[in-house]
This record gives sequence, structure tokens and C-alpha cells, in this order.
Amino acid sequence: MPTRRTMLFGAALSGLALSAPAFAETAAEVDVTDPAELPRVKVDLVAPPFIHPHEQIASGGPRIVEFHMNIEEKEITIDDDGTKLHAMTFNGSVPGPMMVVHQGDYVELTLSNPDTNTLAHNIDFHSATGALGGAELTLVNPGERVVLRWKATRAGVFVYHCAPGGPMIPWHVVSGMSGAIMVLPRDGLKDETGKPLPYDRAFYIGENDFYIPRDEDGNYKAYGSAGEAYADMLEVMRGLIPTHVVFNGRVGALTGDAAMQAKVGERVLIIHAQANRDSRPHLIGGHGDYVWETGKFANPPQKDLETWFIRGGSAGAALYTFLQPGLYAYLTHNLIEAVDLGATAHFKVEGTWNDDLMMQIKAPEPIGSGQKVGQAGTMPGMDMAHVH
Repeated sequence: MPTRRTMLFGAALSGLALSAPAFAETAAEVDVTDPAELPRVKVDLVAPPFIHPHEQIASGGPRIVEFHMNIEEKEITIDDDGTKLHAMTFNGSVPGPMMVVHQGDYVELTLSNPDTNTLAHNIDFHSATGALGGAELTLVNPGERVVLRWKATRAGVFVYHCAPGGPMIPWHVVSGMSGAIMVLPRDGLKDETGKPLPYDRAFYIGENDFYIPRDEDGNYKAYGSAGEAYADMLEVMRGLIPTHVVFNGRVGALTGDAAMQAKVGERVLIIHAQANRDSRPHLIGGHGDYVWETGKFANPPQKDLETWFIRGGSAGAALYTFLQPGLYAYLTHNLIEAVDLGATAHFKVEGTWNDDLMMQIKAPEPIGSGQKVGQAGTMPGMDMAHVH
């Protein structure tokens, strides 16, 4: 029997016809393992760009992996000029935390909406099957919590986001309410030949587009609450031109002292998610050795990419072994968005420079001065310091 909650949720979807969620499937379609017989493990989530400890190769059979997330509505600063956004967040971070399980595991999420919040929220897992990715079964008002369990049947990295219905969906998403989940194959990542592809470190970069209204003088406006900002923000959103495009919640969130750390010789897994718009990740001075551009590990990775494409509403993954020390810029290669709107991050890599890969033969000097490269005699600049 439909409840008042499900009827209200259906109405909010502006007439979208919903079929009742299928709570049972035939044995021919899915493994009929009884979840009640499976072991359980609780996971403590961590804020991006970091990812909670996890096994790359599953040491046992399927299990129920328990997560708990609090929804938090809060004001955040999104740039160095002090621009404010009344953000909607999973667990207090923009983006929400990365969750990791293995294919065949069950995800059991307790989603809490404290009574200090003002809005109803839910969660749509792009990796889940049925009931709008769980959104139809997880709508919680302030002061409520819900528990959802779903089976991770497909391996890859996937977006999750809030989807409370109608115009609330894009508003909540561009207010920061999205995250990602990684479903690893039980035997780990592999290339097209079956060769294992382990990683030494993993980072999660969530890209967000924000739409902050301006006053008549062109200054960003501030509001007392998310509800107060809604009408003005919706007008900016409908123009489809973001005022900010950022990684991990604000301009510069992953630069300078907050740069992601690695060492020469380490293979790093970079997971990139965008819940709303397309993006074009590029690592300046590096490459994508192996890239799952669509984020699905059942497909073979592409190799040696310079730039890859993340479709709006999806996540992708790239592996790169750092070969030189120094500071690497990781950005979206829409350079206007990267430089002017904020979508840039840094990797700080320690190690020894490899002259065979690159060296400066001659330092900058006025044109026409000194000996030209290729003239008889010794090669100039061979004893000069490298520019790293």
C-alpha cells in the first residue's frame, strides 16, 4: 500500500510515472544469497580527497558493509574573496565522502537528517538497481533517519546525489549534495590482458559547479538561509553558466599546502566525479597510464591519455605512475573554468629528477647572445641546474 510519503514524493517528480520497486528477482537474474547469513563490517567514512582504508582484492566472500552518513546544511566559503554558499552536504563535506565496497557486497546505509536542518533530503545511488537508485525509499524530513540496503552488482566508480524531486533535484546537487562510490572487482583492478593493476595511493576529486547570484553592482550576494537564496539561485542556474567550477568545494581546496602528496615511482588512482556537468581532466606534466573514462571496471582501460572525458552525472578513474618530482597541476582542460573559475588541484611529488625524461639544455637568455646549440664545441648548459 502506498504511503503518504511515497505519494508526496511521486507528486514532486512532476508527473514522472514510477513503477513500484521490485523487491524480489528471479534466481536466474541474481544471486539469491541470503544477506542475513553474511558477515558485517562497519566503515568510518573520511572527507575527500582521502578515501577510507579498504582492500583492493577482497579477502573473503560477500559481506554487508555498513555506512552512516549525516546530512548537514551549512554555510561554506567557496573562494578567497569570501563568497558564501548555503551548502547541502553528505557528512559535512563537499563533495560527500567516497564509499568503497566490492562487487557482490551489500551496501547498508543509515542516512540521518538531523532536526537542525530545514529541508527534506534523500540519496540516489547510480550504482544501485531500482527505486530511483534508492531515492524513492530514502526521503527523510528533518529529525528522521532511514536505513537502505542494496547489492553492488556492477564494478566501477559511480556518482551518488540527493534527488528529492522536481526543481529540488538540481538545486540540491549544485548546492554540494553529491558524492561517489567505488565498487571494486573482487579480484582487483586489471588491464585488458588480466594483468593486475594495484595502486599505492588513491584520491577522490569531486567537481562542483556553483551558481551564486549577484547584486546590481555585480557583487556576489549573501543570504540568511538556503531557502532565502532559492529563487535568485534558480534564476542563475537556468542560465546554465556557473559562477564557480571547483574541486572539493572551493577554489584552491587542493592546492598549496593542501596539495595531494605522492612519491616518484608510486602508482596513484585518481577518481574524478561530476554530478551535473561534463569535465575534461588533465594532469599537466603527466598522463593517464590506464583510464576508465566511463568509470566501469568491466570495460578495459584506455592507455596513455593526455585528457579524458567525464560525462555529467558520472565518475571516472585513472591510474598514473609519477616519474618525475615536482608540482603537477591537475585541472579540467576547459582552461577558462580551470584558471578563472577555480577547477584546479595540485599534486606535490617527491623524488629524484630523471634527466633522461627531461632536462633544460640552455637557460633563457637574450636572443642572439651566446653560442647556439649545435655549433662545434661542447654543448652549453650541460652543467646547469634543472628547472623542476
